[in-house]
Amino acid sequence: MYSLTISLTVFALVLPHRTAAQDDHPWIAPTATDVRSPCPGLNTSGMNLTISQILDAALEGFNVDADAIIQAAKHNLIEHDASLSRNDFALGDNLHFNETVFSTLANSNPGVDFYNTTSAGLVQHARLADSVARNPNVTNTEKEHLLRSRESSLYLSIMGDPLTGVAPKEFVQIFFREERLPIAEGWTRPTTLINSVTLAPLENIIRPVSMWVASQACEDLVIGPGLTI
Repeated sequence: MYSLTISLTVFALVLPHRTAAQDDHPWIAPTATDVRSPCPGLNTSGMNLTISQILDAALEGFNVDADAIIQAAKHNLIEHDASLSRNDFALGDNLHFNETVFSTLANSNPGVDFYNTTSAGLVQHARLADSVARNPNVTNTEKEHLLRSRESSLYLSIMGDPLTGVAPKEFVQIFFREERLPIAEGWTRPTTLINSVTLAPLENIIRPVSMWVASQACEDLVIGPGLTI
């Protein structure tokens, strides 16, 4: 699955920022002839975009600061196994939404109408266990673990409260299943600036709950003289 971090920022470019402007950007469900991204938030081509445009869109559309995007974008650079809503590349169709895969998240935190950092960590654990069991070529280093935790903290923050990490199930499920923002259901852009400072406490809960164990060592990616990630 392509990084949720990247998809959210590009999706923000087509987000109606004011309720009154919703008719200018109506949501259109994909048809059989449409080509869509494997990101839940990206339903446009994303071509001809600059880094500056993407970062500006993340701030304007979701109130997500650049540092929250840049840190997460350093893995692989844009995809990983054990997705929340897509198959691993080695297991078949990793492009389209998979309800069976997503059911792990959808059915988590039973008995209440919200997801939180504890449920997010448990979902990460279950999704990785499934990938490890079924995918002998799973990529699961510290980089992937950090990215998955950042993405989980982001969907909780953007769809819910950035300070508590509590997000309504309805909003999260609409975002993943229908690949749209739940504006009609009452979602609004967070008023709290989402950045590494707000995400860190959420990740610090998610990571230990996920009980992560590496499958292989993490190799540095050389991107230039003296530059590795």
